[in-house]
Amino acid sequence: MTASFQHLRKTKAAAIVVAAFASLVPLIAWAQTQIYDPKTHTWVDYDKKKARQYYARNNQPPEAFRMQTVPFRTAEPPGTIIIDGNQHFLYLVQPGGQAIRYGIGVGREGFGWAGIVRVGRTAEWPTWTPPAEMVARDPNAAKWAAGMPGGPDNPLGARALYLYDGGQDTIYRIHGTAEPWTIGLDVSSGCIRMNNNDIIDLHSRIQIGAKVIVLMQGAALYKGV
Repeated sequence: MTASFQHLRKTKAAAIVVAAFASLVPLIAWAQTQIYDPKTHTWVDYDKKKARQYYARNNQPPEAFRMQTVPFRTAEPPGTIIIDGNQHFLYLVQPGGQAIRYGIGVGREGFGWAGIVRVGRTAEWPTWTPPAEMVARDPNAAKWAAGMPGGPDNPLGARALYLYDGGQDTIYRIHGTAEPWTIGLDVSSGCIRMNNNDIIDLHSRIQIGAKVIVLMQGAALYKGV
């Protein structure tokens, strides 16, 4: 992480968008994920237990978190990735006021962040090398300190987009997952996770250098998104 990363902050007026950023650090405003229940016509909390149960029954996440094309207003050009951590959506901007929307898992409390970065490189079935901080706090990660080979059990899943600030790797990624039931939850160590099929699709569409705008918990929307 570098000093040029900056936060998005809420404004008092909903129509005002703040494009000024402070140093990239974890955000602490956390909201419970909810999904719409068509049977009861209500919004219900969606936690880890319910997510596992739903995925076990349906072998896919709730409809809201499945890949779909949606209307989308933004000043950003096609090919830009915009991540709304509050709603657990990643948008790939398309021409004609549309975007491809994917469901995502985001950082758990204390690991969320916001900023503008770019895709510095990509990888297919990438090797996972946990950062030193994770190795120090997580015994399961420590055994892979030298790197875990790519494959279906690898935490980075089928593809990874490596996020850079200028020429420097931020250590954050957009990647697949070996835990598809976690889509829609706050579960990661700051990276953005997607179903493997979705990250394969996203990987096939983006270019190296693509702009990535990350709006996380408590962040204002950017340029009229």
